[in-house]
Amino acid sequence: MRKHLLLPALVILACAFPALPAASAADAAASAPSFVDGKLELPTDYRQWIYLTSGFDMSYSAARTADHHMFDNVFVDPSSWRAFQATGTWPDKTVLVLETRGAQGRGSINQGGQFQDGDVMGLEVHVKDTARFAGQWGFFAFNDKTPAKRLPTGSDCYSCHEAHGAVDTTFVQFYPTLLPLAIARGTLSAAYTVEEKKP
Repeated sequence: MRKHLLLPALVILACAFPALPAASAADAAASAPSFVDGKLELPTDYRQWIYLTSGFDMSYSAARTADHHMFDNVFVDPSSWRAFQATGTWPDKTVLVLETRGAQGRGSINQGGQFQDGDVMGLEVHVKDTARFAGQWGFFAFNDKTPAKRLPTGSDCYSCHEAHGAVDTTFVQFYPTLLPLAIARGTLSAAYTVEEKKP
């Protein structure tokens, strides 16, 4: 219900600001994915990129098996973020970074709830490169800062994103600043639209 209430405001904004500044070629080149011998280099400055959302204890299966709490934080390169705002979808060379951190309940003056601790426990990168990847997108998991191989296309992450991704096989449904834009631009995937209609 709330999604539909956002549409009039978005239409007004679109009329007032019909075009966002285009990403410069220099900006796009600076954040483009970099490969060494077919392996993706971790973008070390990803925390200077656009922050999209955080999840807490998210799981795509009904049963929770973890014995600890987790946060995940999602960042996207600035050039692709600007392009999404203008078009409602991701351009070629988009780079999304998922950073996982542990949760803590005790610390300093905190008396309730959870906060993120300082240690990064996992890094996954989702890259759109239409010339390099069949299916356009590639997933990479980093155990450290050394370049990572693309995960095999038979991995569950590919089929899950294709079946449930709201926009261009990405989970825009979890990005509160981008989902209204995708609705307004009419770029939601057919699979997600059908899923939304389920009771």
